[in-house]
Amino acid sequence: MAPRLADLIRRSRRLAAERDRLVDSLAAEWTRALRGQQLSRSDMDELWAALTEEAIRRAAQTFDPKWTPPAVRQETEEIIARVRERVETELSES
Repeated sequence: MAPRLADLIRRSRRLAAERDRLVDSLAAEWTRALRGQQLSRSDMDELWAALTEEAIRRAAQTFDPKWTPPAVRQETEEIIARVRERVETELSES
């Protein structure tokens, strides 16, 4: 059982690291795209809401069927929130 647990831990760490790299990459791309656009706070809120809904729709089509719709929504919302936080931090520092 111990070797199996160690394998699961390594796999979890590897997947988390890959997710973090993807979040960083997406945040960098969105920061470049939004820099200098002069969007209002409500424009940004609408942008992130629309991106979240589109990401949820796409994720629901690609996730393993054992994922429930609430689980897909929660995971997607968490990822978009992380991207948004990084983007808004970068934009505010510019």
